[in-house]
Amino acid sequence: MNEKKLDLVLIHPGSRRRIYQSLGNELSAIEPPIWAGLLATFARIKGLSVKILDAEAENLDPAQVAAKVKELGPLLATVVVFGHQPSASSQNMTASGEIAKEIKKLDSGQNVLFLGGHVAALPEGTMKEEVCDYVSGGEGPYTLVELIEALKTAAKDLSKVRGLWYRENGAIKSNPVPPLVLNLDQEMPGIAWDLLPMDKYRAHNWHCFGYPSRQPYGAIYTTLGCPYHCSFCCIQAPFKEGEKSAGYKEAVNSYRFWSPQQVMKDIDLLVNKYGVTHLRLSDEMFVLNTKHVHAICDGIIERGYKLNIWAYARVDTMRGEGTIEKLKKAGVNWLCFGFESASERVRADVKKGYAQDELYPTIEKVRQAGIYIIANYIFGLPEDDLESMQMTLEEAMKFNYEFANFYSAMAYPGSQLYNLAVEQGWALPKSWTQYSQHSVDTLPLPTKYLKAAEVIRFRDNAWNAYFSNEKYLAMVEEKFGRDTAMHVREMASHKLERNILTGEHNAQHTRTH
Repeated sequence: MNEKKLDLVLIHPGSRRRIYQSLGNELSAIEPPIWAGLLATFARIKGLSVKILDAEAENLDPAQVAAKVKELGPLLATVVVFGHQPSASSQNMTASGEIAKEIKKLDSGQNVLFLGGHVAALPEGTMKEEVCDYVSGGEGPYTLVELIEALKTAAKDLSKVRGLWYRENGAIKSNPVPPLVLNLDQEMPGIAWDLLPMDKYRAHNWHCFGYPSRQPYGAIYTTLGCPYHCSFCCIQAPFKEGEKSAGYKEAVNSYRFWSPQQVMKDIDLLVNKYGVTHLRLSDEMFVLNTKHVHAICDGIIERGYKLNIWAYARVDTMRGEGTIEKLKKAGVNWLCFGFESASERVRADVKKGYAQDELYPTIEKVRQAGIYIIANYIFGLPEDDLESMQMTLEEAMKFNYEFANFYSAMAYPGSQLYNLAVEQGWALPKSWTQYSQHSVDTLPLPTKYLKAAEVIRFRDNAWNAYFSNEKYLAMVEEKFGRDTAMHVREMASHKLERNILTGEHNAQHTRTH
């Protein structure tokens, strides 16, 4: 008897070396592909057979991925173009496109779907530019399952597959997008960890300062979406069309929850089956709904788990009696804040609305609880000039955070900033790897006052200044030990190559979509 044909292979593209240069060898995290794991769970509940290929964790090049797809012979191969944060989706498109080409080279008849944040923002462009048969124009789970069901029928009627972009007689067509998945507990309850190479994942280096190892490691969502409207963020890109179908007003962002009980089932599995100690709560904004946060913290505390957790927060969401203390007791050792800029003028222009006088008491309360801060700053936002960027660097060095990320502003597809860049005719990346903050060919936005090259030069110099600062290194040694301080010195020795700074790259091109 013939074995039943596999329904679905979900592919997480890998291009760590290309995106991070030498930082990708040992310093960068290797994150579990959360969205691939969630989609696998959704498809399984609908009765489909599923495999996941994690090209990043397994260090598979596009040809090797294609060979494995051919061996598995699924009805549908789906390249899941989500990143480990929303901004990472676009930079994964180069590897995604190469994987699709290799799959088609080996088997031109293999059905290939692109799904993810980037492609939901630019579905028609993806159909035109990539070697794929289909694109999901929304969140993806319903589109994915309905496409497989359609492909299984003799008629193969694609017109009823919600959210699908496809070709018919040479013309690109699209169908209305379905509403968002609203009952997360029932339809997408957790990640299909058994389909993932759990021994391959490792935490960020800073997340494990003071720990002997960065493994085992896990990452989960407890919510989807973000109610805020920062113009540089593309978090809602895969959700906007589904929000319309669900009846949301244009000005309202969806923000959905898994129940604390379901979240704890996922954490229980990670701890008890896979031995996970280091955990990332990957929500775009975890510390927001006090009731939700307290319930999850209580679940962890009641079980006595000894976890090392990091999560995102905002300056203006650190509220609720006992919240900070409860976070620490549950094992939240790091909170990541998007401070973005020291200039209120620059922040106001991108709708990052917190008052400067909120910053100091929030930092003090977090530090008093014994929680470390990872600070995110962005250089090169539209209103930035050299003076405001210098203010931002000086603020970071003044507070001497346990770690800091310095980004350059990018107009990510799906963000308001991208739409503005297209309207204004600003120079945008010609290749998707240029959306990576650490790539050789990175291409940030210019500001109203500065060229892109000036922004990236400032950013790289700021990074070097922060992590080679003796005050910072002394603090790291005092809190985490001499070995960690030596590790930071070694990290700071990595110098990124930048074509835009060496004259090898012509930044005066534009891309149309």
